[in-house]
Amino acid sequence: MKINIHDTYNEMSAATADFVINHIRQDPNILLCLPSGDTPTRTLKILVDEARSGKVDFSHAHFVGLDEWVGMDRYNEGSCQHYIYSNFFSPLKIAKEKITFFDAKAEDLVAECKRVDQFIADKGPIDLVVVGVGVNGHIGLNEPGSSFDSLCHTIDLEETTKKGAQKYFSDTKALQDGITLGLAHIMNAKTVVVIANGLTKAYIIHQIIEGTVTESVPGSVLQRHSNCHFFLDQDAASLLKAN
Repeated sequence: MKINIHDTYNEMSAATADFVINHIRQDPNILLCLPSGDTPTRTLKILVDEARSGKVDFSHAHFVGLDEWVGMDRYNEGSCQHYIYSNFFSPLKIAKEKITFFDAKAEDLVAECKRVDQFIADKGPIDLVVVGVGVNGHIGLNEPGSSFDSLCHTIDLEETTKKGAQKYFSDTKALQDGITLGLAHIMNAKTVVVIANGLTKAYIIHQIIEGTVTESVPGSVLQRHSNCHFFLDQDAASLLKAN
């Protein structure tokens, strides 16, 4: 586990972008998983700017979605897909055949999970997965209690997740369930990057990095990953003993 602590959010974002770019340069055909949310926004902007300037080329990479709110797709503002398309795929004109995302409006979500599981089995493991962290310790939408052995699955969202997600929508949404890559997919990835900023993430980052490995704090399983890199600002890292 490598802990990278930066003075500001912008510096943290730039370092994360550099890390991703180096991976793409080493293997242009990488299978990449990127997150949605507030934290990755600056990182994605840097990646887009660098790609547009010709410093990195994402056109040969393949992408797999991390998670989605059940019942939403890329055309629902506030959805995970809407965010990724708006901030990354569309600006870079990523070909649709390069993108595999959950159809969270599918009638058979079990079959949809199996479809994405099969995609990763065929194309994977994921070379690089970037994840944020929920205040309850979730990564992806693997809420507390998720099995460390889980593959793609649907899950009941905790109240903290439902409330925290309202900021992504212009009006209140009755969120109930999520669909997500499982913790086993994340643990099987060759490289994992975790990004977090702000004082609201300090306690859970402390639990994930320095606490007990337990399914009640899903992100804590990353202590067992052989190639996991945390990119934090000073606020998110403020409760770490090593800081």
